[in-house]
Amino acid sequence: MRETVEHVLERIRPQLKVDGGDLQLVDVSDGIVTIRMVGGCCGCPFTKLALMNGLEKTIMEQIAGVRQVKLVKG
Repeated sequence: MRETVEHVLERIRPQLKVDGGDLQLVDVSDGIVTIRMVGGCCGCPFTKLALMNGLEKTIMEQIAGVRQVKLVKG
């Protein structure tokens, strides 16, 4: 499943890079995908909103078995 998540993230990254941001896949375990926002996204007040409205929805729609997408700091 990790490779599938990475593939989906590669399609999302260009939108983040426009604003100087990026993301790192930290872990995929038991249907939970853990992601770290970096660069311009780190500390941005819209990061959590973007995660919930776009990133999580996209990943869960495209990958069967993903139950949750979590954001970690740092």
